[in-house]
Amino acid sequence: MERLSLQRREEAMKRLVGWTAVEGRDAITRSLRFKDFNAAFGFMSRVALAAEKLDHHPEWSNVYNRVDIILSTHDAGGLTERDVMLAEMIDRFAE
Repeated sequence: MERLSLQRREEAMKRLVGWTAVEGRDAITRSLRFKDFNAAFGFMSRVALAAEKLDHHPEWSNVYNRVDIILSTHDAGGLTERDVMLAEMIDRFAE
């Protein structure tokens, strides 16, 4: 998997509302808040199943109703199409 070109990255970031670049890394991040822990954990479960199908797994943490996510493809050393696909899935699950 190859890292995204500058043009493709800019196109993707226009669509990925709420996602921002991670300072000092070729990665993107988003923080989500839910009604409570149960809602946050349910969201994480849905993302985990989708990530497993993509064979691409997020860096994330959960504290009560907050889920913080970082996406980057370690094998490629940065952002790839896989990260964009997973971010789009995460956005759909968060709606």
